Amino acid sequence: MLTTQGLTLHYGGSQILHGIDIEARAGVVTCVMGTNGVGKTSLLKALAGTHPRTAGSVTLDGESLPILPAQQMARRGLAVVPQGRMIFPLLTVKENLETGFALLPRSEHKVPDEIYDLFPVLKEMGHRRGGDLSGGQQQQLAIARAMIMRPKVLLLDEPTEGIQPNIIQQIGRVIQYLKAKGNMAIILVEQYFDFAYDLGDHFYVLKRGEVTLTHPKEGLTRQALQGALSI
Repeated sequence: MLTTQGLTLHYGGSQILHGIDIEARAGVVTCVMGTNGVGKTSLLKALAGTHPRTAGSVTLDGESLPILPAQQMARRGLAVVPQGRMIFPLLTVKENLETGFALLPRSEHKVPDEIYDLFPVLKEMGHRRGGDLSGGQQQQLAIARAMIMRPKVLLLDEPTEGIQPNIIQQIGRVIQYLKAKGNMAIILVEQYFDFAYDLGDHFYVLKRGEVTLTHPKEGLTRQALQGALSI
């Protein structure tokens, strides 16, 4: 579904990513892990188009993509749930969801029942302002908004950060549901080890902007992954 080769990114004169090669396939949860500051969020920004890569290639469904701004990458099928959620605090829950319509034909401007089945609280709070929701509810809203865009690739940046345990479990079930549908590649950046290991199918470990481990879950023990993260 999505591959990168030699992906490099700079912030000004500082090089953040050094030749990243990854592959994310439909129906697979691809986990990108590492300590703070190793370039995980920068990788998602490069993929989503919110910060342009400086070298390397990105291929989606066999098509090599030029460097495109975020709106164009979204139109190609990439949706991001950013760290911090970034919902619109003054819009209602329903209005936040409707912002996902921007990429859909007018005939499809309807919140699918699937969204409310997965996130019942969003239906109950449809007329509440986004800023009035708890952190966990805002995270559910951010994921639902991305789902409405019907992405080919879903980018999740630290979805468990600051979230209460029962909501983390629900988010895990939603990721498993999306994986089982088999039509979406999921790239999960996550530091909550148990959450990532339980959900992940393939793992990449970053250190100082480079991939230091790539391995499918099969044959990768918890201890081996923890060891790679602590080196």
